[in-house]
Amino acid sequence: MAYVWLFILFVAFSGSQWAQTQHSDPAKFPYPEKASYRIEWRLMAAGTATLQLSHGDKQNWKLQLDLASAGFVDRLYQISDSYKLTTNDRFCGVSSLLEGHEGKRRFATHMDFDNARHKLFLAENDLVKNATVKAETDIAPCTYEVMGALSTLRALKPEPGNSLSLTLTNGRKLVEAKVEAQARETLHLNGKSYSTIKYEALVFNNVVYRRKGRLFMWITDDADRIPVQFRLQMGFPVGAITLELEKHERL
Repeated sequence: MAYVWLFILFVAFSGSQWAQTQHSDPAKFPYPEKASYRIEWRLMAAGTATLQLSHGDKQNWKLQLDLASAGFVDRLYQISDSYKLTTNDRFCGVSSLLEGHEGKRRFATHMDFDNARHKLFLAENDLVKNATVKAETDIAPCTYEVMGALSTLRALKPEPGNSLSLTLTNGRKLVEAKVEAQARETLHLNGKSYSTIKYEALVFNNVVYRRKGRLFMWITDDADRIPVQFRLQMGFPVGAITLELEKHERL
């Protein structure tokens, strides 16, 4: 169940095109919003995820992701995670805080981006053992962390048949990853139909994460660019985890 996090931890793209187009049309993404998802694991209701994007100060963006387990999964392995991210106007990382409760684990992970010095500072705090592990990583002048990259993907809209190489950080290392725009598909969710583009983020198999797996996402093929479904396919014992959109609203 802890791997639900990986649905929202995405890869990053070059921000040059994004910087030129972000304010060209207020009807298009980005805009303040809130999206709620139902999480399913092995055909069972496993939890909920809520993703919110809002304006910060100095033209910054603030993103917040809240995850909570439910039902049988909650009894098996309780999860209550909150992830807060601040970015600049191009979704380049500024700072982040992950506060987590997963089973018996209690932790808080901070990332601070020093873009002037091209450094990323990571602090992982184990709140049960009262221990802290710190790391420092060299980064590019504009580096995306994994959640802010979803916003960049939505803005750039790679077309089917295209693949993009990208630079991604998870706080401990900087890697080159790839995302593939695979096909246009129509999804039927909760009584609604969505015209989408299906993407695959190649972040497993020792790229960012050592485990074997595949991560797919479906984003609407319109100006809103709403992520309506995510699917993580992994081997035993995790199997497949799916997030499906329940509600989306502009704020």
